Amino acid sequence: MTLKCIAGIEKPDEGEIVLNNRVLFHSKKKINLLPQNRKVGLLFQSYALFPNMTLEENIAIGVPKNEISKKEIIKEKIKSFSLEGLERNYPHQLSGGQQQRVALARMLVNRPELLMLDEPFSALDEHLKWQMESELISILKEHKGSTLYVSHNKDEVYKICDKIAVLNNGRIEEVNEKTNFFNRPQTFNSAILAGYKNISRAKKVDINKIHAIDWDIQLECNELVKNNIKYVAIHEQNIRSSLNSKSINTFNFKIIDRVESLLFYTLVLSRENTEGPSSYIYMNIPKEELYNYDFNSIDSLSIGLNKEDILLLY
Repeated sequence: MTLKCIAGIEKPDEGEIVLNNRVLFHSKKKINLLPQNRKVGLLFQSYALFPNMTLEENIAIGVPKNEISKKEIIKEKIKSFSLEGLERNYPHQLSGGQQQRVALARMLVNRPELLMLDEPFSALDEHLKWQMESELISILKEHKGSTLYVSHNKDEVYKICDKIAVLNNGRIEEVNEKTNFFNRPQTFNSAILAGYKNISRAKKVDINKIHAIDWDIQLECNELVKNNIKYVAIHEQNIRSSLNSKSINTFNFKIIDRVESLLFYTLVLSRENTEGPSSYIYMNIPKEELYNYDFNSIDSLSIGLNKEDILLLY
């Protein structure tokens, strides 16, 4: 809906839409530019190519009517998108990657200030997705304007985007550079999207200590704890077994389950006095390290949490 409002396909009830200091929509000032005047390109999941038009005709329809060198622009885009020889093909005769390139070329011939892509790979299998991601990254690098890319896939976002915004309940609650976002997300929803599985409600105990309510443990932190602390999180890859049970942030957990994936095992751990999935802690063990654990003779494990790995969420 946000993308459609920016593109001018939908009209918001109220508010403003401003792109590069240019007002596209303003409810109070009665400004509502037509979609063709917004200099915005929106790529739908289905690519929305016209089935009764050839590849060349689909690209041509995006060129402004007053453009003098229309044929040259179309020819240049067909060449730069490696679509030569397919000019007379119809959409059903093209592969998924070729259809996506045609849709992108159709947008770019209009020289948009902003490209918008709505989960363009959601319906593809992994092999085709990998190829198309690589092609898209190359195209976006050549595009001189900005791109707004919507996705729920963290791996996809990491490969394609430089800056990440988390939209929750209609509001952006965090904007961060890619590396900072994945290493130190700032909110509960950001942590979930960044791949954190271990998240507990938290309460401040001291200037640098918290009580992780769901795990029923007290943690010493590497930073000062604010009064409005809401959650604490730690990535499953940052949890390690500990031989010294008396060291800081070391606790004994029951082993509830062991789940195998392609590259590692995930241990599902729980404290003695806690119950239910919300109290579980997940710990990843690479398969090559599995020989360190004799699961036939142990039903509990001592784990250590490094202070610098503890993530405080507000």
